[in-house]
Amino acid sequence: MEFKLKFKDIDETRQLKDNFTIQDVLNDMGLSAQTIVAKQNGELAVEESVINDGDEIQLIQIIYGG
Repeated sequence: MEFKLKFKDIDETRQLKDNFTIQDVLNDMGLSAQTIVAKQNGELAVEESVINDGDEIQLIQIIYGG
């Protein structure tokens, strides 16, 4: 079971663990949910969303400024 991950220059297929969530991906990558927006199969997703086999997860960096 696998899912596709896209973030900046990363475009790869990763192995899927049981009950793996978007928060788990963020933790594995050392990223904070406060600075990242996640899309699951093109739809906005919350960190608690469970990733399914074949899903595409896209992480988008939020840019702060003033």
